[in-house]
Amino acid sequence: MHDVAAMAGVSIKTVSNVINGYPYIRPETKERVEHAIAELGYRVNISARNLRQGRTGMIGLAVPELSLPYFAELADSVIRAAEPHGLIVLIEQTNASRERELEVLTSQRRRLTDGLIFSPLALGTEDRAHFAVDYPIVLLGERIFGGPADHVTMSNVEAARAATQHLIDSGRRRIAVIGAHEGETVGSAALRVRGYEQALADAGLPLDPALVAEAGLWHRATGAEAMDRLLDAGTPFDAVFALNDALAIGALHVLHARGVSVPDEVAVIGFDDIEDAAYASPPLSSVAPGREEIARTAIELLLARVAGTAPAEHVEVVTDFEVVVRESTAGAGAGAGAGRASSAAESRLLA
Repeated sequence: MHDVAAMAGVSIKTVSNVINGYPYIRPETKERVEHAIAELGYRVNISARNLRQGRTGMIGLAVPELSLPYFAELADSVIRAAEPHGLIVLIEQTNASRERELEVLTSQRRRLTDGLIFSPLALGTEDRAHFAVDYPIVLLGERIFGGPADHVTMSNVEAARAATQHLIDSGRRRIAVIGAHEGETVGSAALRVRGYEQALADAGLPLDPALVAEAGLWHRATGAEAMDRLLDAGTPFDAVFALNDALAIGALHVLHARGVSVPDEVAVIGFDDIEDAAYASPPLSSVAPGREEIARTAIELLLARVAGTAPAEHVEVVTDFEVVVRESTAGAGAGAGAGRASSAAESRLLA
């Protein structure tokens, strides 16, 4: 920086102001400094800057499982949201293990990061005290509500109700749900099943327990197994709401293999709107839960905590959602009109 200042004929402070985008600098001065920077190949010493500020320039992101498309795409969204702020994201996978999730909170690795974005699956409401940590943290997901940390979540109940209502509006009356967790009262499964039940009740449709199919892990294989069980049981149904897209894609595979026409005989809708949904056969209708908004909001909340500018009270943010209609519920004509601007065979219903 001394060399840049000498070449440009300005003070070191002026060089610093140019580098940091200070607006009140004469254009000709800024031009001389930028020319000197280019001539000398000067690069800001990020490590030194961060050390002066007491920061590392890195944040942690802990998710259950990167093999699940939603979490892989969420990680991508967080990385892209962090880039404009000059942040590097260190990703940790917990495998939804209670021991691993607790270890993430107390690990010495936290000294390497300025804060943590954490999506727990094994820890629950009874574990709130573990999240009272001495570093900035933002929680994602549906396991911890009212905890001692900022929280970004999605509209699980409302979005699931809208997905089920879409099936009802298309004339379906025997709607199965895949992905339930027996005995669960908190978490994505419980909330999305609640939305499904509310939509049935609103439409005056009975809840048939035989149409509620459980699935432990929400993978393609467990979706396929649940669909096999439904078909083998012989209970009639004309639609399926899968609690995530991986389950839905597994269900589509079985329906195709067993000669069941989608959507003519059975309509299928998922949740998460992962990239694979648009390329399923047929293209899968799904709920887009605001993944980009979740990532962007989590980064903004975390940075506010790092900078000490966040409010004293912890913040809870619920993101918007959309029901994305494709051929698996609306047939080959889906998106032929108003949805054409989004992509082929796709239209959007704003929730």
